Amino acid sequence: MKIGILGGGQLGRMLIQEALKYDDEFYILDPSANCSCANISYFTQGNFNNKQEVIDFGKDKDVVSIEIEHVSVEGLQVLENKGVKVIPNSRIITIIQQKILQKQFYEEFDIPSPAFQIIQSSDEEIVIGFPFVQKLNTGGYDGKGVQIIKAEKDLVNLWDAPSVLENLVDIEKELSLIIAKNEQGEIKSFPVTEMVADPQLNLLDFNISPTQIAEDIQKQIDQIAEKFMKAANSEGLFAIELFLDKNGKVWVNETAPRLHNSGHQSQEGNANSQFEQFYRVLKNLPLADTSSAGFSGMLNLVGEENFSGKVKYKGLEEVLKLPNTYVHLYAKEETKPGRKMGHINVLGNSREELLDQLIVIKSLVKVISE
Repeated sequence: MKIGILGGGQLGRMLIQEALKYDDEFYILDPSANCSCANISYFTQGNFNNKQEVIDFGKDKDVVSIEIEHVSVEGLQVLENKGVKVIPNSRIITIIQQKILQKQFYEEFDIPSPAFQIIQSSDEEIVIGFPFVQKLNTGGYDGKGVQIIKAEKDLVNLWDAPSVLENLVDIEKELSLIIAKNEQGEIKSFPVTEMVADPQLNLLDFNISPTQIAEDIQKQIDQIAEKFMKAANSEGLFAIELFLDKNGKVWVNETAPRLHNSGHQSQEGNANSQFEQFYRVLKNLPLADTSSAGFSGMLNLVGEENFSGKVKYKGLEEVLKLPNTYVHLYAKEETKPGRKMGHINVLGNSREELLDQLIVIKSLVKVISE
């Protein structure tokens, strides 16, 4: 089977690595000749935001998917009309691509999400209360295109672009649910993951799975997942990012229509990983067992401040001596501050044990340049 993926980053790389045990051909379209997937796929250098390039790339594939949502949905729509299977479908990618459409989607289908205001420019009257979060309508990822406006004096920093302004949630925990659906309509989710963020980079720092939440909170998440999957009406693998507020209410932050950083610990922590699951979705196979025997966690390996150039991993040998510890690097030759270069998964018997191990590992390893 010819499987085409728009985007050649680490998510595509780990998908291909998992799928190599099966019999398929993976084709990648990415603008960078040195992308993470370039040396393990049938690689085409090109622009996945260009309609015609997406059509030319996908027209002879059995299925076309994405590992980044910022792609030409117009090209995907043409492929769908030509009979090429596109997973997830172009409709839900279009909705998720644009924060404004995404928020309106949650509102339409009664999916709990923080109250919001839509603006097209910074000249408009701001009627939402302070503090609020500004999310640029398009192009944001990994904490970029998002800022907090705390008070009226901060309005001078408001970006002059179409945006969602959203009430700031008083967060108790950030959670994530990875959920998949195949063409047969079978749906399976992974245990809910807790995300611990780096406050400086606004990037994910640690994942811990499964999170420890009360039964009523799990029930809220189950209801959100059911509503989302029904409304999305598409096969695919989705990451639903959630806020649990200090009053015990669960809100949807946003959704990714693809593999996600908050599912990486599933590689060693679950019976099957998110990458195995997504492969099965693309092939319309029975969905995989997602159960976990204990606790698993993940630490992102991110480029250190003040280091740019050919990557060097300081302290990695010490990490490799540790038990129940698994290193995953992304084949990125160049590091820069804040760039995701790899991750480390850890297994443990409790949340506390995991956190202790992850903190030790974070102190041991640094991503610098030669």
